[in-house]
Amino acid sequence: MTGMEERIAAARAAPPDPELPARAVSLIDLTSLTGSETARDIEELCRKAVTHGVAAVCIYPDLLPVARSALARSNVRLATVVAFPDGGDDIALAAGEARVAVAAGAAEIDVVAPLGAIREGDIGLVGELVTACREAAGPAVAIKLILETGVLQQPDTITAVARSAIMAGVDFLKTSTGKSAVGATPDATLVLLQVIAEAGGRVGLKVSGGIRTAEDAALYLALAADVMGRDWITPERFRFGASSLLDDLLKQV
Repeated sequence: MTGMEERIAAARAAPPDPELPARAVSLIDLTSLTGSETARDIEELCRKAVTHGVAAVCIYPDLLPVARSALARSNVRLATVVAFPDGGDDIALAAGEARVAVAAGAAEIDVVAPLGAIREGDIGLVGELVTACREAAGPAVAIKLILETGVLQQPDTITAVARSAIMAGVDFLKTSTGKSAVGATPDATLVLLQVIAEAGGRVGLKVSGGIRTAEDAALYLALAADVMGRDWITPERFRFGASSLLDDLLKQV
């Protein structure tokens, strides 16, 4: 068994944490990205988010004004997606999307990495994307880079992309769009955590793609605690991107 396999096995075997359900709720980016949402759907999503105290709501940009109104006077942050879900290589287009989204109320931008360029070996475009989105969005907006680790697959590639994003000033590394065949995996998450640790823990992690149950959440929280320490796990540094996780956690609170 490799060192990575041992850490994952230990995380799976970690004893149950009675505080996990309530704690994990506070780390959720409650997500609705089906593409068929109505204004009423978003209002209900926001009501649910405020009622249960999640970290953020993540929706498509066209419904940001609805969510901004629904989340007014709450502490729930408003996130949206850019270059989603395919991660094009047009940096100016992505930056423009980010600028428009912030004007519409977004406080967090989840932008997909330039996957085509990465496949061709142009890792440098990752840093250019993060820099452009940062300049477009402003310093107060959190920039999360979606690596689509299930597509990149190779640990060396994931590491290189993550390092490039961190050097450019990204706020969070995010595993997946949730639209690819392979979402978050323990292996890829551990690679990202190790890069974050290497950078001194100043960057956050958003685990997204197939996180549906309290058991799923427990595994990834155990991995994060193993690498970064339990105190590092706060909404400022760790998120779950999920649409159904909240419902499962609420059954156990």
